[in-house]
Amino acid sequence: MSTPQELTFTRPDDWHLHLRDGAALQAVLPHTARQFARAIAMPNLKPPVTTTAQAMAYRERILAARPKDGPGADFQPLMVLYLTDNTPPDEIARAKDAGVVAVKMYPAGATTNSDAGVTDVRKTYKTLEALQRHGLLLLVHGEVTEGEIDVFDREAVFIDRVMSPLRAAFPELKVVFEHITTKEAAEYVAEAGPHTAATVTPQHLLYNRNAIFTGGLRPHYYCLPVLKREMHRQALLQAATSGSPRFFLGTDSAPHAAQLKENSVCGAGCFTAPAALELYAEAFEALGALDKLEAFASFHGPDFYGLPRNTGTVTLRRTPLTLPETLPFGDAVIKPLRAGETLAWSLV
Repeated sequence: MSTPQELTFTRPDDWHLHLRDGAALQAVLPHTARQFARAIAMPNLKPPVTTTAQAMAYRERILAARPKDGPGADFQPLMVLYLTDNTPPDEIARAKDAGVVAVKMYPAGATTNSDAGVTDVRKTYKTLEALQRHGLLLLVHGEVTEGEIDVFDREAVFIDRVMSPLRAAFPELKVVFEHITTKEAAEYVAEAGPHTAATVTPQHLLYNRNAIFTGGLRPHYYCLPVLKREMHRQALLQAATSGSPRFFLGTDSAPHAAQLKENSVCGAGCFTAPAALELYAEAFEALGALDKLEAFASFHGPDFYGLPRNTGTVTLRRTPLTLPETLPFGDAVIKPLRAGETLAWSLV
């Protein structure tokens, strides 16, 4: 079989994205908008987006940051509320009426700006009942945060302690197990039934935990959930390229200024937005599965969310793309994952 030199497929969406706010938002949004028609805008700002009014205000700031014309001018953010122990159930009806599509559950302290997150999921059950009733999705950062649990085991423990009881309590609630990183999570989602799905990031498809330590400590490969062993990466690759509608694209692109990544206390997150589709194509091509990329990137996500598929297309061409060493980021600079390296594919 000849190796394809060009791929044209339905314009995809990013079902897990961090855009930040202010000057950072202005800097990073165009990278996503040129590739994706829609994206889930994560609500872990400072302060977090906990109300419908805050979500609608954030949406307007995102729309104002879009390119004025050309690629990305029609980009649409999909808004999400940040779940706390005290989110009132009646907020969910307001969110539904305003077009909010989901609520995000961060275990308190699990990742960037998650200190206001959920301390005990049982405290949120009345709100989750409202979610199930109104048809909004629950997006889950699936890690426990107890200090005695090894950081590499926190996703697997979360399945037993939180996800399984949650699914039993709310069988009709659509749940996205976000940025899965383990064989246990991939197997759980594959077997969990039609109301459970997962997003998979490019870095977790391309790298195992050795990438963080090769030749020294490499902070731009550090994200949460952290990269895992090779057997877990292989399980994610098999899941993403399986054709199962339970798995779809979510970059978890998370911008941090370079000086905050290259610091004694490193911010968690990989900035993949500038070449997200190129990175996914590299991962899928490694398994000879480029024919499965369109469904993963463009079909499974909107189908699970109950939204229409996009009608436009994007084209990747087998033309070398050298990523810049740095990009502007407000008053600072930011380094994309694989900065200075050359990728095999380019978005036309």
